[in-house]
Amino acid sequence: MESQGKTLTFQKCFKIVIAQFCLAIILFSYYNYVNRSVFIDKSAYTNINQEPANTTKLILLWVWPFGSKFPLNDCPPPYTNISGCLYTDNKTLYSSADAVVFHHRDVCYSRKQLPQAPRPPNQYWVWFNLESPSHSANLHLMDNLINLTMSYRADSDIFSPYGWLEPNQQQEDNFTIPPKTKLVAWAVSNWNPSSKRVRYYQELKKYLSVDIYGRQHLPLPGDDNGKTLSKYKFYFSFENSIHEDYITEKLWLNALTYGCVPVVLGPSRKSYERFIPKDSFIHVDDFPTPEELAKYILKLDKDEDAYQQYFTWRSRLHPIGNTNWQTHYCRVCKALKEAPMHKTISKLGEWYK
Repeated sequence: MESQGKTLTFQKCFKIVIAQFCLAIILFSYYNYVNRSVFIDKSAYTNINQEPANTTKLILLWVWPFGSKFPLNDCPPPYTNISGCLYTDNKTLYSSADAVVFHHRDVCYSRKQLPQAPRPPNQYWVWFNLESPSHSANLHLMDNLINLTMSYRADSDIFSPYGWLEPNQQQEDNFTIPPKTKLVAWAVSNWNPSSKRVRYYQELKKYLSVDIYGRQHLPLPGDDNGKTLSKYKFYFSFENSIHEDYITEKLWLNALTYGCVPVVLGPSRKSYERFIPKDSFIHVDDFPTPEELAKYILKLDKDEDAYQQYFTWRSRLHPIGNTNWQTHYCRVCKALKEAPMHKTISKLGEWYK
């Protein structure tokens, strides 16, 4: 009897242990479920204040631009404010996303690169592209799919330029022209002999010496381009193709930020003057021939007072030219909150040209 009593006691203890173990598993599973539902894709939702799910806009990056990753939900002030938005790259959240952002060059070759599941009601598809129309293949692929455009074009739903000017407000905004020891520089990675910019240069070089950096030319140290380019009085901000508002880092960073006078070849002077002061740059269209442009540059080289007039605007404004993917994507939040209830672009290529 004593042995039988011990056996029953052991069985009761064993059952209690099993019951407690099962309860622990249930509680642990429930905790994980709640935790996942509140902090979906926790690695993507850092450095922001969580807001109630019913007011938070979920923005899905369908693909990283050119494979370049950057911190999500960590937007640099004061240019952007993403309160009320959560960014993620987790495609399993597609059905819950309020907006999906597509970088054109990464999805333009086949519709299979786009979501194959039906689009949820009221979800916005955002088309993002910083390349010119000349370097944007298969624009027709996006016909009748896109709700919002994001590009360097000023008439985009989300205007995301390569750079811009801001008023001077702080002591560090004061500008001093860097010491100049050289005359003209041009950095070019895509040397196309048939392009307008190369053909223009081939005529100009007969009258003006230009230091060319890039592939097939002088090496440009990648760690500090400004140190090299700031020594030049003038910089050739020649765009690889001519399109409305297509004004790239060649102006904003290589010339203005580094303290050179930009000589521009791109859209019209009127287009440039929408974004920068008319006395801050030289446009090739201002001269009937490349020879006349060369004569003007050589004249400015000998007239320091006239040269410095191209920097008078710096007492009022300073350039923001070192933009990045993070800054561009951070613009989506505000635009999404202000987006129209319904809008679909039927023919993207007819607008983007």
